Amino acid sequence: MRQMRDITVVIVTHNRAGMLQQTLACLAGLSYAARWQALVVDNGCTDDTPNVVRAARRHFPVRLQYICEPQLGKYRALNTAIAAVDTTFIAATDDDALPEPDWLCRAMEGFEQYRCDFVGGPVHPRWAGTLPSWLDPAAATTGKVLGLQNHGPAPCEYGRDGISWPLGVNVAYRREACVRVGPFDARLGRVAGTLRNQSQREWHLRARAAGVRGMYLPGMVVHHQVSRDRLARAYFHRWFYWHGISRAVLCRAHHLHLLEPEHSATQAGERELARVPLSLWRDAGRAFLSAGWRWVRARPDDALEYELRVAFWAGVLRERWRDGKRPEGLVAPTDAVPRPNHVTRSQAS
Repeated sequence: MRQMRDITVVIVTHNRAGMLQQTLACLAGLSYAARWQALVVDNGCTDDTPNVVRAARRHFPVRLQYICEPQLGKYRALNTAIAAVDTTFIAATDDDALPEPDWLCRAMEGFEQYRCDFVGGPVHPRWAGTLPSWLDPAAATTGKVLGLQNHGPAPCEYGRDGISWPLGVNVAYRREACVRVGPFDARLGRVAGTLRNQSQREWHLRARAAGVRGMYLPGMVVHHQVSRDRLARAYFHRWFYWHGISRAVLCRAHHLHLLEPEHSATQAGERELARVPLSLWRDAGRAFLSAGWRWVRARPDDALEYELRVAFWAGVLRERWRDGKRPEGLVAPTDAVPRPNHVTRSQAS
C-alpha cells in the first residue's frame, strides 16, 4: 500500500529554472519531521526546468513529484495540483520564494491550535537591487505590487478588522476546504504576459461565504525574491492597470463593488458613463490632476500614488468597454475541483 503523506508543498513554475533551483534547495532544508512531499507543476516551461527538478530529486529528502499543465495560468496549474494530490493538507509557495526552515512546522501548528481551514504568514522581501527613492518598502501599495505581507507580531484572522487575505506565495489549506469552496477562478489569476491578480481574493470571498476560516501566523515566514525589473515605476503602473482589469472582471462576475469587492455592487440608481459609475470617474479625474500638479511642482515621488490610481481606472475602463462588446457575461466558477484529465505526469527524466 502506498504511504500517505500529511502535506504536499506545491510550486507552480513558468520559465524560472534558476530561481526554482534555489526554491527547491530551500525546501530541501525544511525541518518538518512528519510525512510530506513536494510537487512541481510545470506550467508551459520551455527552459531547463525538467533538468532542474531531475537534479534536485537526487538529493531531495522526500518524494519530489513533477507534472505538466500545458495551459498557461498560475491558478489553472494550482487547480491541477489540488486535483492531483490526496494529502490532508496542501501548502503553496512560488518559484521565486524561500521559506524559513520551520515553515511547515509553523503551518501545521497553526492548523492544530486554531482548528482553522487555511493558514498563511508574513512575506518578507529579498531585494535584488537598490530601492528607488519613490518606493516605500513598508507601504501597503508596495506590498500589493511586490507580493509582500506583514500583519504584525500577533496571530489574527484573515478577512476581519482590515486583515487582507493570504498571498499565494505563503499559504496552506486543508484539502477538504479546497473541495468545499471549489477551484480558483483561473481567469482572475496571472498568466504569462499579464499581471491579473484577483484569484486569491475571489477564492477567499467564496470561502468566507461558505464558512471557511483562516489564520495569519506571524511565525510562518517566507522570503520573496524581488527582481530588479519590479523595482521600476513602469512595473507599478502596469501592475495597477492589470489590477483595474482584474477588479472589473471580478466585480462583473460576482456583482460586487469596484472599490470594495467584499461588498455588493453600487445601487442600480447610480449614474454611469461607459459602464463606470460617475463617482469613480470623478475620482480618476482628481487623481490625474493631482499627479500632474506634483510633476509641475517637481515632486515626482509624491505623484506616484495618483499615477497608480489613474492606471487602475484605465484598466477598469478598458475592461468595462470590453464588457459592452460581450453582453453574454461570464460563467461563474464551478463548484468542484476539476479532475486533471489533461495533466501530463512526468518523472523529469
